Amino acid sequence: MSVVVRRTNTFAVRPRSEQDEQLLRDLLDASASLWNELNYERRQQFFNGDSVWDTADYRKQYVGVLGSATAQQVIRKNSEAWRSFFAAREDGEDTAPPGYWGNEDDGRELRTYIRNDQYTLETGERSRLEIPVGQDLKDEYGLGYHDRLRLEVAGDSKWKGEQGRLALYYDEVSDTFRAIQPVTVPASRQDSPLADEAAALDVGANNLVACTTTTGQQYLYKGCDLFARFRETTEEIARLQSNLCEGRYSSHRIRRLYRKRTRRRDHAQGALVRDLMERLYDEGVATVYVGDLTDVLSEHWSAEVNEKTHQFWAYRSFIGRLATTVEEYGITVEVKSEAYTTVECPACGERENTKRNGDVFRCPCGYKGHADLDASRTFLERQASELGVGSMARPVRLTWDDHNWSELSRSPERASPNEERTNRSTGDGKLASVDAA
Repeated sequence: MSVVVRRTNTFAVRPRSEQDEQLLRDLLDASASLWNELNYERRQQFFNGDSVWDTADYRKQYVGVLGSATAQQVIRKNSEAWRSFFAAREDGEDTAPPGYWGNEDDGRELRTYIRNDQYTLETGERSRLEIPVGQDLKDEYGLGYHDRLRLEVAGDSKWKGEQGRLALYYDEVSDTFRAIQPVTVPASRQDSPLADEAAALDVGANNLVACTTTTGQQYLYKGCDLFARFRETTEEIARLQSNLCEGRYSSHRIRRLYRKRTRRRDHAQGALVRDLMERLYDEGVATVYVGDLTDVLSEHWSAEVNEKTHQFWAYRSFIGRLATTVEEYGITVEVKSEAYTTVECPACGERENTKRNGDVFRCPCGYKGHADLDASRTFLERQASELGVGSMARPVRLTWDDHNWSELSRSPERASPNEERTNRSTGDGKLASVDAA
């Protein structure tokens, strides 16, 4: 029996005309409407103590716009979200029921799912994507009975295999339609089968992720610019709220800013996880350790640390996205305590008298290094002591350009004094990369 793994191809989708774009928007909006109606009924049933599985026949209601197969996929996706919610509750997690895809007043999130046997995706000299639409939309836009909506696609089809359910959505931040195609690939065809290597992540906000692998490689994803934009949007939201009439708490513009702020973060977060997992997979990493921040804020609390780690970077959301993505690569995630990792000297083990100034870690023994990278290495050495950690290569430093995580050309040792000052977490010495004491 051959072993198979899941991988994902991502494409930008381009309608060929204004009419095709409007048709696509109507299709995605109808999918969001279906999700919201079904989800509203299930939420009401849940809060009333009733079963969430006995609902109206929404497939029948939306078949004219979406087609039977697509309507069924949206319903199935919603059912999967509710099953995940109940599973998390059984595990003792305090989590909220599945939410809505926007709303009619502020705009729904344009999204849908196409069954694996209902779309055609071809890449090459003339890349294209064809998807089904309901008969009502065909009649409205002049499509024939057997016609499908044809769209252009851009991007590399990195993985070849059995195609899975296609996710199609509108990325408001970059004003782009995108398609995500999961594929099932035989393990024998992978570029680099998993070895017994491991990696550990230090999750923060100025540096979103610092990663060390047992192969001796280190990665640093910088978040200063992202947080600055988050803070800027947050301050604009506060300004607009202060100007509201008495008795009002929000407005269309405020809700739009909240949504844009969240989507911008989610876009960067998803791209970071994907970029990191591809790098770790290529190195043969089979296990990723990530720190448990449960008790962190009670020990090292400040308003800015809380805002960065939980509101801005949304730690729980990040861990959930990480856990979902690693499954595609056959990698295991383990959440472990990272107590003392950011105060322990990697050279002598001292904890009491070490100091951190921004990204710089110093110990009385004379050791000086990068605080977050050192913390991830110490964390890894604790969790994978039997594997050992190789000699450290020069860290790969990456920054976000609103679309991709790109490697910086300079090493940390050559960073300018101005850059070092920018990397500092807060004015009062509190740290954005948090740890348990």
